[in-house]
Amino acid sequence: MPTGTIPVPSVEPARVGASPRANHAVLLALAFGTFAIGSGEFASMGIIQLFASDMGLSIPTASWAITAYALGVVIGAPAITILTARWNRRRLLLSITALFVVGNLLSSVANDLGVLMVARFLAGMPQGAYFGAGAVVATYVMGKERSGQAFSRVAMGLTVAMIVGAPLGTAIGQLGGWRGTYLAIAALGLISLVALHVRLPRTEALAGGSIARELSALRRPAVWATACVAALGISSIFAVYTYIGPMITDVVRLDPSVIPFALAAFGLGMTVGNIIGGRIADRSRWQGLVGGYAATLAILVVLALTGSAAWMLLLCLFGIGVAMMGSIPTIQVRMISAAPEAPTLMGALNMGALNLANALGAWAGSVVIAAGYGFLASAWAGFALTAAGLALFAMTWTIDRGTKPPDTAA
Repeated sequence: MPTGTIPVPSVEPARVGASPRANHAVLLALAFGTFAIGSGEFASMGIIQLFASDMGLSIPTASWAITAYALGVVIGAPAITILTARWNRRRLLLSITALFVVGNLLSSVANDLGVLMVARFLAGMPQGAYFGAGAVVATYVMGKERSGQAFSRVAMGLTVAMIVGAPLGTAIGQLGGWRGTYLAIAALGLISLVALHVRLPRTEALAGGSIARELSALRRPAVWATACVAALGISSIFAVYTYIGPMITDVVRLDPSVIPFALAAFGLGMTVGNIIGGRIADRSRWQGLVGGYAATLAILVVLALTGSAAWMLLLCLFGIGVAMMGSIPTIQVRMISAAPEAPTLMGALNMGALNLANALGAWAGSVVIAAGYGFLASAWAGFALTAAGLALFAMTWTIDRGTKPPDTAA
């Protein structure tokens, strides 16, 4: 078996007997679910001013609802995965998608910040487990030799959400109120639930395992090393993405109407990077990560120095999306290769690490901006974090599979 593949707990090496069209329908249903989840996560940032005004809150106070969502992801990813370890992946995906729908319905009727925070926490809990279980199902459908591409197919919905879902959700909120945004996202979740019910294969090949087996993976240093590399390195995305709006209006001095196009450029770059990264991850267990991180560092320097020009800003946003998203499938493959007996938990922990990156990147950017260095300085904050992630990888990469380099491991 190639060293870059994801071993899945199945009795079949791949989905035998299904037509290519049927397999494609499964992957499309999984990706639509991540599209719904991603739209819910990123649209909240676009309507924060709306529910803050409606509830009489300051923007910093209203942001607690967004923090609650991220906390739900971080806690829910391992908790749900471990508690449902014995469940068939089909049952797990249907159940957590239903929880996502409930969380967004509650968000739409919240009348104060406390209720909204609880609702957003519930809506965030399924995200990590969905990506973990979804990657297992996608790998079963596509075959273990294409595990990196399988993960990228699942993650594709998330990148499309950044291009289409988040801007559309924000527009719905501006036209019909922020509650309408969460109702629309709940509707997307419901459609996803129906699609998954119809398309997910019913097979014991997707059966779960024991809780002890899942927990045993957490004792492996390579798992935590890779999670830390992900949390540090990927944080540069959010050090920049969080402040795209002010970069457009305050640095480049363009009309706010340009902001959705800048967000779309970033999302388009992530979509391209996701496709490329999935293919690289199937060939090598380190090239996607090292290449993605190194390219991101170079582009961040260009952004910090030349981002005051509109065309350079947009080009750099696209480039960062391509480079950094190109590394994420490799991170997924490395995590699951470190603990092949617990692929769902590893996928969930990967998503938890990315949400930690979200919080870390936004915080680091706010520190340099508050210090008076300007919005483009958030690129330097991201540079420091990604450089730290790359350095940590260099120090810990031999933990995985003994002391041999990743590509030479047996």
